[in-house]
Amino acid sequence: MEAIRWENDTLYLLDQTRLPAEEVWLPYTDYREVANAIRTMVVRGAPAIGVSAAYAYCLAARAGADLAEAKAVLAASRPTAVNLFWALDRMASCKGDLLAEAKAIHREDVEMCRTMGAFGAAVVPDGARILTHCNAGALATGGYGTALGVIRAAHEQGKVKMVYADETRPLLQGARLTAHELVADGIPTTLIADNMAAALMRRGEVDMVVVGCDRMAANGDFANKIGTYSVAVNAHYHGIPFYTALPSSTIDMTIADGNSIPIEERSRDELIHLGPTQTAPLDVGVWNPAFDVTPHALLTGIITEKGILYPPFQENLAKLFG
Repeated sequence: MEAIRWENDTLYLLDQTRLPAEEVWLPYTDYREVANAIRTMVVRGAPAIGVSAAYAYCLAARAGADLAEAKAVLAASRPTAVNLFWALDRMASCKGDLLAEAKAIHREDVEMCRTMGAFGAAVVPDGARILTHCNAGALATGGYGTALGVIRAAHEQGKVKMVYADETRPLLQGARLTAHELVADGIPTTLIADNMAAALMRRGEVDMVVVGCDRMAANGDFANKIGTYSVAVNAHYHGIPFYTALPSSTIDMTIADGNSIPIEERSRDELIHLGPTQTAPLDVGVWNPAFDVTPHALLTGIITEKGILYPPFQENLAKLFG
């Protein structure tokens, strides 16, 4: 499964807002349209956003656009996913073939996902029942996935008994995307509402949790889809190992801790409507952060393409990525 293609000088993005009901590939030849696709979550997931922005930078260059302006427009599309800024900085500093650089970013992301999948599979017990939140799979990356890459690799080794996918309100990425990916791969999957995770843990039916990451601070605090913090607190209470999987491009060593990670707030409409159906009074107050920050103290380990990091996280992150 993939979400990003470059063909005939055109960027194609799989419209993830229409999954799983229909698979529609949208063509892009204007970087501003790609910025809007990122903003409206046609493409989403920190690594996938970075790859898409790299290709969009190529589109800007080919059109003779002001590249500083193009970089600023793309950077403004979503504030939390650090891969976006990492990819744009890499493209802006490239002195050679921009398309070759964008393709390298894409290829390297898939390679990192497969490598961290292999590392992560080593800590998955036989017969594992794994809980995950949101979508950190092939659809959220250049391909294969971060958290789902770990699950895929473990499944290939015959280790996975069941994956529990949180539906992930308000936009249902777990239900629409993660369940879609896992079922397509023949991985045993059970969909649960977000507020069922603690009850499932209390029943002793979860052996480990693995989630993705949109930005990690230098001390190991990390931002991921809203609701991740709740999952981490519940896992900690029940003594369940809790891992996050991420490429090095998602680590922001310039930010000391999670308090400095910018958190995107999205439209109130996402909470008062479920698709076309109104689910709340139109004049009710709404708070809709896209992400929350999980403190590093709740983490068992950090799965990266360079191996698995354990506490003390700040010291070990500095050794590998400082």
